[in-house]
Amino acid sequence: MRDVMLKIFDFLAPYGLDKLPRALMFGGGLVLVLALATGSVQMSQIWLGFFVRWLHVGSGIMWIGLLWYFNFVQIPSMPQIPDEQKPAISKVIAPAALFWFRWAALATVATGIALFIIGPVGNKVYIGIGMALGLVMAFNVWNIIWPNQQKVLGLVEATAEEKQAAGRVAMLASRFNTMFSIPMLYFMVAAQNVP
Repeated sequence: MRDVMLKIFDFLAPYGLDKLPRALMFGGGLVLVLALATGSVQMSQIWLGFFVRWLHVGSGIMWIGLLWYFNFVQIPSMPQIPDEQKPAISKVIAPAALFWFRWAALATVATGIALFIIGPVGNKVYIGIGMALGLVMAFNVWNIIWPNQQKVLGLVEATAEEKQAAGRVAMLASRFNTMFSIPMLYFMVAAQNVP
């Protein structure tokens, strides 16, 4: 299997597999071909609901994946990174990660609202709890984490003391969102699977 996979990588490499936009284009093309070949594309209200749910889950994976990256990898690793290497995080990695983080949060909320409107949404109590938790988390992303991270990253003027305070507030809001993500994920999955 390993040799087969390496041959596939080598075959796709000249077509740009090493570039993220191309990998996403290949993935989109593959899902389209497979969906059409299996007949899983249907022009119906049910299929539209499924498609929006698929977008919602994809956006949510990006959002919560980045949230957990910050909390399980980046924040705990920062004290071990030598000071001369920290600018690579604050000037390159963190701004890019925060861009995708906040827009994935918005996409998750937007597709979640669309899904709720077009339905079916499963158990409305469970989905309501999951939505409420997710909306609080999205509020924190846009109104607490991002404004404070802009100070920390030097994207807006702030004194050294303001940056330190902003870093603590952003970290606490991120940890709060990590805490909320656990019951949010539980109730989002329960809405479709628990009567």
